[in-house]
Amino acid sequence: MNEALLARYEATLQGLARKDRLRRLAPRAGLDFSSNDYLGLAACKRLGDAVAAAIARGTPVGATGSRLLRGNAPEHEELEAHAAAFFGAERALFFGGGYIANFAILTALPQKGDLLVLDELAHASMHEGARAGRAEFVLAAHNDVDAVEDAIAHWRAEGGVGRVWIAVESLYSMGGDCAPLESLVALADRHEAFIIVDEAHATGVWGPDGRGLAVAFEGRDNILALHTCGKALGASGALVTGPRTLCDYLVNRCRPFIYATAPSPLMAVAAREALAMLADEPMRRIQLHERIALAGRQLAERCGIKPSGTQIQPVVIGDNRRTMAVAAALQARGFDIRGIRPPTVPVGASRLRISLTLNVDKAAISAMIEALVETLAQNDQR
Repeated sequence: MNEALLARYEATLQGLARKDRLRRLAPRAGLDFSSNDYLGLAACKRLGDAVAAAIARGTPVGATGSRLLRGNAPEHEELEAHAAAFFGAERALFFGGGYIANFAILTALPQKGDLLVLDELAHASMHEGARAGRAEFVLAAHNDVDAVEDAIAHWRAEGGVGRVWIAVESLYSMGGDCAPLESLVALADRHEAFIIVDEAHATGVWGPDGRGLAVAFEGRDNILALHTCGKALGASGALVTGPRTLCDYLVNRCRPFIYATAPSPLMAVAAREALAMLADEPMRRIQLHERIALAGRQLAERCGIKPSGTQIQPVVIGDNRRTMAVAAALQARGFDIRGIRPPTVPVGASRLRISLTLNVDKAAISAMIEALVETLAQNDQR
């Protein structure tokens, strides 16, 4: 083995280790306080039965090709029609995952001469899409509508004449806070701009029937939304919903859609069943919201931590080493809580990301918070 070939990569890994930023894969263990399976659908019987029934009637596991070749299965089209009606959009388009869908949208739709204004804390897939796309892009301070407007005004003053695109998450995955969508939509209307809303962590949990935080704006000509199927919906893939013209444009000009093997038809079946469950089983959302309220009260009372008000609750510690030590201690006590470090979050903002799901009951939440109080206190004394 020629070690010199790998030396630069080994040096990078060693540098990450010195900064307490080296990542490793870890097996599932302990009570689930880290997954995005918010409604507990991933292993539920109804979803499993729907997939089993599809297999029994001959639905293939693999798509066998891209959607534009032989990979366009009836299950894909049935899901897309159902999703468009469910979310109130003209059309839906099914992608293999949320990351590739965000990347695809931002590399295909904003054109050369356009401006893309991206929230600085938007998902990494949006940042990668912005860098790879043809439009000029700028970052705006998190959830700051004035900063977005200032960026547009500055661009226009410098001679920008194209279309403006604004890209945000409706519910931010590391902070648990929500975008000011009403104000952003009003801003977009004033500037004849498009808004791309990543509903990944809102779909299934928030809005009527779990249709997301942007549901009031879906169906408009300037709104494009992304609903991932691998979080609260318990499957995999992602649905892009929006005007028919934009979805048709993606089919014709979006390389990650055109040249990728289509998602498994079985995942289309699972996602469609999950959407039906959102309407049929509202108790799942009610029970999750009860857990969110309980955790928020106890975190405020026991830890002095301001509740996020959503199913994602950050506990910001700051230091990388301490964050990972607290996470490891909680894992040792049977609570699967993970530490999040840069570059996923800003430098100095390392945190525990506590995820609330129906995979744990209220007693487990209370026990977790008790363990968190004790672990933080013990770590402070070291």
